[in-house]
This record gives sequence, C-alpha cells and structure tokens, in this order.
Amino acid sequence: MKEYRIIKQKEKFLGNQDLDFEDELNSLAKQGWQVISIIRLTHSNAMKAVLERDKNR
Repeated sequence: MKEYRIIKQKEKFLGNQDLDFEDELNSLAKQGWQVISIIRLTHSNAMKAVLERDKNR
C-alpha cells in the first residue's frame, strides 16, 4: 500500500526559494518519499510536488 503527500514551495521575497524547495525534497527523500509529479501554480512562481512512499516500510 502507498501513502501520498503534497508539499508546496514556500514563496519568499529574499533568498533562493528553489534551493529551499530542493533541500526540502532531499530531506523527504531520506524519509523514503519519491516525487511523482511537480506542478507549477498559475497564479505564482511557486510549485507543488506530489510524493509517494510505501506505507508499511
């Protein structure tokens, strides 16, 4: 069985939001999450990522 999670890239005025999003994805990957889709939101430059992992790991 799989479980899913959706995360949103945090919008920032200062700093590198892409690098922060990458760090968050890498941290979640260490917990067994895999990105299955990334969607760019139309009303902003932010993105959402859909992740999955085995529920009984």
